[in-house]
Amino acid sequence: MDPVVAGFLARASEGDCDALFELGVVYSTGSNGARVDLVEAHKWFNLAALGGSEEAKHCRADISDEMTAREIADAQREARDWLSLTARRVA
Repeated sequence: MDPVVAGFLARASEGDCDALFELGVVYSTGSNGARVDLVEAHKWFNLAALGGSEEAKHCRADISDEMTAREIADAQREARDWLSLTARRVA
């Protein structure tokens, strides 16, 4: 895994909204050696939006136009799973 992406993941697991957003960018653009994955991008933008990022809300809406309803549902489920996992780590 790219060290930049690994750093974003570490910060995201601590609730860093900027890192959540940056992960959305990574997966929506295929930067830092990641492949484009709109489900993964939607998940991260969704989590950043929940953290208050207005820009993430716009990015999530933009990529949603390119996704099927099933893909969006998968991304939402993955976001819930992430929230559940990180909440357990904090508790």
